[in-house]
Amino acid sequence: MFAFKKYKLKNFSIGLLLCIVALCILGYMVLSSALVNYADSEGNLRRQLLGMIIGGLIFAFLAITDYHFWLKFHWLIYAFFLLLLGLLFTPLGVNLKGATRWLEVPQLGRLQPSEFAKAGMIIFFSWFFQKHEADLNKWSTVGLGILLYAVPAIMIFMEPDLSTTLTFTLIFLIMFYVSGVSYKWIGGLALSLIPVGGFLLWDSMRASPLILKPYMLNRLFSFFNPDEYSASGLTNQQDRAVMAISSGRLQGKGLFNTSIDSVKAGNFLSEENSDFIFAVVGEELGFWGSLAVILLFALIVFMCLRIASRAADKAGRLLATGTAAFLCLQVFINIGVTSGILPNTGVVLPFFSHGISSLLSVFICLGLVMNVALQRHEADQAEH
Repeated sequence: MFAFKKYKLKNFSIGLLLCIVALCILGYMVLSSALVNYADSEGNLRRQLLGMIIGGLIFAFLAITDYHFWLKFHWLIYAFFLLLLGLLFTPLGVNLKGATRWLEVPQLGRLQPSEFAKAGMIIFFSWFFQKHEADLNKWSTVGLGILLYAVPAIMIFMEPDLSTTLTFTLIFLIMFYVSGVSYKWIGGLALSLIPVGGFLLWDSMRASPLILKPYMLNRLFSFFNPDEYSASGLTNQQDRAVMAISSGRLQGKGLFNTSIDSVKAGNFLSEENSDFIFAVVGEELGFWGSLAVILLFALIVFMCLRIASRAADKAGRLLATGTAAFLCLQVFINIGVTSGILPNTGVVLPFFSHGISSLLSVFICLGLVMNVALQRHEADQAEH
């Protein structure tokens, strides 16, 4: 479980740790400001702080625990996050706004199993692709890998949660590519998207679509044709978020701003504590503050990829790459939606958005990445 003899303290990524701490502090401050208009702001902040403390302890524990130890429990981890997803389809699942995505847990509030599924998938497929390194390009291996991905992906889609399904899928595809699979398979998967896209387009034109729900299609159509859908209110969230970001200008209006010209204080924003929290960052911290937040995330992604390039084996490389993909996609989609460059969809911003599930899943992944760094390949150390 602990392999201290293999660890090199000089390989401990202090830069990664400092970026995580900085984002936790900034995230808590921004969330505190975003929750000003909420009745239970103290309770929400208490749970967020508790999530950070628990997440920090998990990070520290995993950082000193040999990641190969956790890979031994690959099937147990896979079964566990399938069980969590399955519980959503029982009376334990909490339905909000037409979607059943949460489980109610005493003291911690609502937990979102799909967030833990992302971390679980990264761990499981890090083992799977290393285990099948010799027969990676066989039909049986590729087919089994796609099947094992598809089961949880379909369950997440049925909640319904299209945005998380897409993120889940992209993380899998990135890990699939990094595993070293033949370009024939990559090309084949790319070509398969043509008939799938054609079917989805045909299905969306039907009176009762089988796959994409009407609200999903309306969000997509309102993005490409906002003028036609402006009267329906479908573009209000993004329009007001963009207004808040632009009103912050260079310096921002300051945290906890309650001035008369504040979009947040005027209660014009919606979901400002979760999916649209970057609007609060833009308005109150301005361009420079927003840039600092983006750079901190970019640094973490870069350090994860750097650790991946120096990993001792394929499993370590996939753990670090999967984590980099996880963070990069979450940040890009969240900020893209908030700034209006992507269609409206619900994806949280790690460390900033309210919710313990996202916090814990990110800390789990980053803790494992830190352990990968501590076991950097000896040959690579000699070169550098």
